[in-house]
Amino acid sequence: MTAFDLDRASLALTVEALEKTYEDRTKALDRLSLRIPSGCFFGLLGPNGAGKTTLIGGVAGLVRLPTSRVFVFGHDAVTDREARLLVGVAPQEVHLDRFLSAHELLAYHGRYFGMPKLEARRRADELLEVFDLTAKANTKPNRLSGGMRRRLLIARALVHRPRLLILDEPTAGVDLELRYELWHYLRRLHADEGLTILLTTHYIEEAEALCERVAFIKQGRIIDEGTPQELIALHGTDRLEQAYVKAMRA
Repeated sequence: MTAFDLDRASLALTVEALEKTYEDRTKALDRLSLRIPSGCFFGLLGPNGAGKTTLIGGVAGLVRLPTSRVFVFGHDAVTDREARLLVGVAPQEVHLDRFLSAHELLAYHGRYFGMPKLEARRRADELLEVFDLTAKANTKPNRLSGGMRRRLLIARALVHRPRLLILDEPTAGVDLELRYELWHYLRRLHADEGLTILLTTHYIEEAEALCERVAFIKQGRIIDEGTPQELIALHGTDRLEQAYVKAMRA
């Protein structure tokens, strides 16, 4: 194993000069490179069409990408099944099986990832407690409040114990009170579990409040990356939102 391979293994996510062009000739990713340290709470900010969804889909194995360009803890995200086991994804849209109870849904997801039945049930119990959903264990998702469904969606992404959690616009379309509630759970997850979290969001204040490092993505490329304070200093502004606006206009 080379020194560069060891470097990849020490990082949660390594993306190297990644390109992706769809059949309609839309260029979603343009030699995009990104490195996310293990244990980091990382924010990805960019407008619609910037390439966030394609990047996430590629990391999660949902979008076909070239091999040897994306690595999850050193594993090739395209060819190595281990990489997919290390990633959990909570998508923006809340799609939960309405015929299963909250507990059944989590246990079923565990079984999908190869967990023995008893272990999957225990993991479901554990996550329901973590997200304050134990009292709703036998309730179907369509009977839960919006906030509870969002929490259940994140719990589902965590059932198989991934090391990298990807949250795609987790608070999109929710009211301010619910947004702050979800922030509480995400902070606790990061602090208690030591998870690496990749967050995409349109809410700049969300990235500023939660993320240790942030990258701005524009037209399929990372144009700036650093701590919120570093990005503010780089653009000579007082707030991350102002730095983001300046970067997008450049």
